[in-house]
Amino acid sequence: MRVSIHKNIANPELFKEQLLSWAQQFREVIFLDSNSYPQRYSNFDCLLAVDAFTSLKTDYYNAFEDLKQYQQNTKDWLFGYLSYDLKNDIENLHSKNFDGLNFPDLFFFQPKKLFILKGNQLEIQYLMLCDDEVEEDFDGIVQSSSRIVGTKNQSKESLEIKQRISKDSYVEKVNQMLQHIHVGDMYEANFCMEFYAENAVINPLEKFQKLNEISKAPFSVFFKNYKHYLLSASPERYIKKVGDKIISQPIKGTSKRFLDPVEDEKSKNILVSDEKERAENIMITDLVRNDLSHTAQKGSVEVEELCGIYSFLQVHQMISTITSKLDAQYSAVDVLKTTFPMGSMTGAPKISVMEIIENLEETKRGLYSGAIGYFTPAGDFDFNVVIRSILYNQENKYISFSVGSAITSLSDPEKEYEECLLKAKAMHEVLQ
Repeated sequence: MRVSIHKNIANPELFKEQLLSWAQQFREVIFLDSNSYPQRYSNFDCLLAVDAFTSLKTDYYNAFEDLKQYQQNTKDWLFGYLSYDLKNDIENLHSKNFDGLNFPDLFFFQPKKLFILKGNQLEIQYLMLCDDEVEEDFDGIVQSSSRIVGTKNQSKESLEIKQRISKDSYVEKVNQMLQHIHVGDMYEANFCMEFYAENAVINPLEKFQKLNEISKAPFSVFFKNYKHYLLSASPERYIKKVGDKIISQPIKGTSKRFLDPVEDEKSKNILVSDEKERAENIMITDLVRNDLSHTAQKGSVEVEELCGIYSFLQVHQMISTITSKLDAQYSAVDVLKTTFPMGSMTGAPKISVMEIIENLEETKRGLYSGAIGYFTPAGDFDFNVVIRSILYNQENKYISFSVGSAITSLSDPEKEYEECLLKAKAMHEVLQ
């Protein structure tokens, strides 16, 4: 049981910073920030959950069944992530590539303390065992401005960021993928490469604040599990459940932003009519329709929007929205298991693509291209796609961020490489 308290917040933007600064004292932290982006299915401006009462940490084996039992037994708020390598629980697949991060394959926790901000209205939910701490904590939050000033611009570290796959190797690997397409092994695949830094010491909060400031993405996340950090500026929703409605919003299609309004509008219009980008998006939309059909009421899968263009601070993106009605015989976790990993980060046909990209990529994806989000007590959920994100193992002093692009029969390896560098720009800027 939770105690719920409501408060008015005079300055919501300042309060968000105070809230995140105050949260750093806890071992488990997840901060979700919509950055006031006009999302049709948004429920809040920001949400913070801290301090695990219970948790689930496991490798991929039997992971979805363990999560189903945990979610159904707690019937409470749960926050956490699904790593890409849970594919090995769903299909007969393997992950053999290098892993410098060593995150668990799956982690969820039931928070003692929860803060939900919408406009200037704050809802605080505490488990009964610690509800007497609400007012003391709230006073600590609003007095935390000095800690915010102390975190900003204090990092002076110099990081040597390396590229796991060279440009020449990248072009060669994309050409191998094109051969797979030509012989009919696949139609489209998301191929990724890693940037990394070793012996890295950073201030994760400061880096997240900077990344969030230059990106202002609708699915931004600061996540901490002891020494494991995710700093995410994701623009993409993987999947959301509201009652019996399921919503998936894959992104496929990217073009550059420009300071010159004329050039920027031209870039957007080129994306609208780009045959390759539209083909990418439509193929993944079809894949998502098929994935949702596994748990949908008959005839309920619909494409609400096809190839819509949305502008973010760094890039223009092409986004489609697919919905379905959940058949009552299936659980919330069944929806995740039958749609994971998301089509936008794999390709079509999904299983064949996952085998091919495992052979050609050189880094275990882990949490990158997985999903992070939450379950509500009612069994609803919302998860993003972990892209445009920095991952940090503080204990190993290892930093990683990966980027990818969709390879189709129309792909030019040189242009795909340039798209990857465009997507990596914000993370490079934050770390250097």
